[in-house]
Amino acid sequence: MDFSDRHVVVTGGTGALGSAVVAALLQANASCHVPYVHGTEAERFPHRDHPKIKLVGGIDLTDEASVARFYHGVPRLWASIHLAGGFAMSPIAETSKTDLMKQVELNLVTAFLCCGAAVKAMTGTGGRVVNVAARPALEWRSGAGMAAYTASKAAVAAVTTALAEEVAKNGILVNAVAPSIMDTAANRAAMPKADFSQWPKVEEVAATILFLASPDNKVGRGGIVPVYGRS
Repeated sequence: MDFSDRHVVVTGGTGALGSAVVAALLQANASCHVPYVHGTEAERFPHRDHPKIKLVGGIDLTDEASVARFYHGVPRLWASIHLAGGFAMSPIAETSKTDLMKQVELNLVTAFLCCGAAVKAMTGTGGRVVNVAARPALEWRSGAGMAAYTASKAAVAAVTTALAEEVAKNGILVNAVAPSIMDTAANRAAMPKADFSQWPKVEEVAATILFLASPDNKVGRGGIVPVYGRS
């Protein structure tokens, strides 16, 4: 897959999955635009000094004006990959409206606003959009104990499918991946007794995202692709 002369946005690009996605894109010669809020995100980002990386600070992806400002600074956008989000787990009886709305803001609103800005930038030229749902977005029963998170990610899946139909005529192909628990340092620390060998590696999930965002994907749209590994 060759991304030469193609500009790609990766939200959440400084995280574990994001860093793997950016690494794969750089290997494919893409120019990557990575928004962040806090300086510590940029400091820990392993690719921050790469010549094809543009880190843009102070971007609040839940704010429409901030999102529009960020996308306005991206030339000839080819692909927009939306990894930014959040996770919280609690029984519904212990989940407040504030807790629910935080999950909606972090997962649905960020993806929705970035989808809109990306489509605006790609109209007339075509491109690719990739969102990140989650296994509970497809298998609702697996979301027991995390109903707010599950609902927000299910909404991301619904937006993905609806948008794919809406913009296909413009040459914009929209898809999402739905990971199970991924093999990250944070997840290992949170679940030290789990069988880590069953979890998909971030590099493996990144490879699926890379294809969906690539010019090699010529027909795939509206898919919510399970990336579960053996878990």
